[in-house]
Amino acid sequence: MEKAYLESDEYIDWKHPLVFAKAAELGEGCGSEEIFARRCFEFVRDRIEHSWDHRRGPVTCKASEVLIHGTGYCYAKSHLLAALLRAGAIPAGLCYQRLTVETGGLRCCLHGLNAVYLRPYGWYRIDARGNKPGVSADFCPPAEKLAFPVIGASERDFQEIWPEPLAVVTRILTRSQTVEEVFENLPDIETI
Repeated sequence: MEKAYLESDEYIDWKHPLVFAKAAELGEGCGSEEIFARRCFEFVRDRIEHSWDHRRGPVTCKASEVLIHGTGYCYAKSHLLAALLRAGAIPAGLCYQRLTVETGGLRCCLHGLNAVYLRPYGWYRIDARGNKPGVSADFCPPAEKLAFPVIGASERDFQEIWPEPLAVVTRILTRSQTVEEVFENLPDIETI
């Protein structure tokens, strides 16, 4: 397994004491990597609020910021999930979809999710953006249950698994002052 998917970096800062401690807490009594991965996924999906759903700031980007403030856009939540998994020595990466912002709309943006390497299955994609009416993601390997299907002609389901966040994502999150500013400037690319 490539070492890059276990690294701590500027945004997936799993060596931060609070992130490392949360991973240790989630790992208590786990009998397998799969149970630990499920606990991390469910914690981020259910306990960390999606910034836009709850109109809650501050704008977060680093995994440690997401944990401290309890909020993040899908991208930031994926940074925290990757960090928790890596702190537990489970390879984790970042994935993206290109989706329309509004149903039937023309404006598109990236959506951030994760891939985790589970020994029985290989790379398995998970989406901890947070459930709400009409959005239901789950952890049920080997079947994927992501938050959003790719259905529009301009939408894309990128298959790449990145060890670090895309610069277009971190640039928006680190330069925006409010969750509204992020929403008005959601990152987008047509191809990777």
